Amino acid sequence: MSIQTSRPADWTGANRAARSDTAQVPWISEDWLSVVIGLFIFVLALAVLVNVDLIGWVVTTSVWSNVALALNTNSKTFATLGGVGALVATYVALLIVFSAAAVALKSDVKKFALAFTAVFWIAYASWIAGNYANFAAVTPAELQKFGISWSLKLTNEGAYIFALIAGLLIANFLPAFAEAIKDAVRPELYIKVAIVILGGFFAVTAAGKLNLASALLLRGVAAIIEAYLIYWAVVYFVARKWFGFNREWAAPLASGISICGVSAAIATGGAIRARPVIPVLVSSLVVVFAVIEVLILPFLAQTFLSGEPLVAGAWMGLAVKTDGAAVAAGGITESLILAKAAAEGIKYQPGWILGTAATVKVFIDIFIGIWAFVLGWIWTNHINKADSDKAKIVEIWERFPKFIIGFVITFAVGLYLALGTPADIASKVPAAIGEANAFRVIFFILTFFSIGVLSNFRKLWQEGIGKLAAVYVVSLFGFVIWVGLLISWLFFAGIKPPLAS
Repeated sequence: MSIQTSRPADWTGANRAARSDTAQVPWISEDWLSVVIGLFIFVLALAVLVNVDLIGWVVTTSVWSNVALALNTNSKTFATLGGVGALVATYVALLIVFSAAAVALKSDVKKFALAFTAVFWIAYASWIAGNYANFAAVTPAELQKFGISWSLKLTNEGAYIFALIAGLLIANFLPAFAEAIKDAVRPELYIKVAIVILGGFFAVTAAGKLNLASALLLRGVAAIIEAYLIYWAVVYFVARKWFGFNREWAAPLASGISICGVSAAIATGGAIRARPVIPVLVSSLVVVFAVIEVLILPFLAQTFLSGEPLVAGAWMGLAVKTDGAAVAAGGITESLILAKAAAEGIKYQPGWILGTAATVKVFIDIFIGIWAFVLGWIWTNHINKADSDKAKIVEIWERFPKFIIGFVITFAVGLYLALGTPADIASKVPAAIGEANAFRVIFFILTFFSIGVLSNFRKLWQEGIGKLAAVYVVSLFGFVIWVGLLISWLFFAGIKPPLAS
């Protein structure tokens, strides 16, 4: 299939609506579903505050040299379950939850369950492999502990890359298998659930340094406005003037490259009434380049920005597209920089670099709804004047990423529990949020693996994505990454995470 640059005459708003009516309508959107699942896990975790441990059985993985010692339960309450028992329990629980989600989305539950089984076990096996001591051990004490003389020093969160590589291998060498498990390859759902949970984790982290957290929020808003008013206009110009794309192609491409990848491309395509193939191809391209960025940028940040940790975190949020890749890149960056700092005798409090990347990304997602409305208003009132539909204020809400509501709720609740409750309750909050955060790690693993499975480079090239890729290369590596770095430096330079006590 080649890229078309003109709109077919039969793709009108009326025809598209008619086609949509024939499809099965889910009971709930994936966006709202992520909020429900994330809040459900968060609430279960809070039971620890009343001395009831409901999800302490969730599996955790440590750096290991003896694989028998790699797995454990998150809470000692369930220690008798053992590491393998915890892994099986976690799989069963997630299978039940996501099978129910498949019902709500009107998907084939049996196909989804089989696909999810493969996705979970392959992804988690990759995570375990990535935690092998020669890959993940960082400090001299760890090398001594495991009796090894060398390590790649990727840290345990560097194991996300192993899940990504596993997905890439399946996508490009086992395409039939990738197709068979596609029902459970849902990176946007997994990462949105993770971000809902991340709100509580970031709140507890921020509670100790509230003034610093407030400064980060304000700087994040300012950075977003400045960055994307520059980004979008330049990418749109490059696509139109240098590569000859019409408006229907240039607008989703500019949003996908400059704002927030997949979500922005889809929202923009809907706002300007573009053919569905356009945001689909742009989204595919976004995923491919997100993989490349995740493999490169965190290591550049460790090498050149270890002295400015929060600049590095903001850079991940501004430069890496898709929620999953950006937040995961923030996690890898934090792990790499904290490890390098620890080797130099500096021990930063964890959570701030990842929190900065996630906060910047959340503000970008908020911007999607506003920008989609602006573009929809321009297109319906000035460009496609024949369209009878006019952009309405309510479209801001329709385009607004609902999972952000979940992030705000968990952040607000976590902050209140940490700062506004008696000491005996507040002291239990980190443990409660820690149990929810164990699930957040698992959703990150599933996200990385899913991103890899969606990245079949040969298929994308056959679909005519080469010209789009040229725009992406010129825009992303020509200025988006570097403007993002400059803006991150302007707003976050000199601000350091607090030292760990």
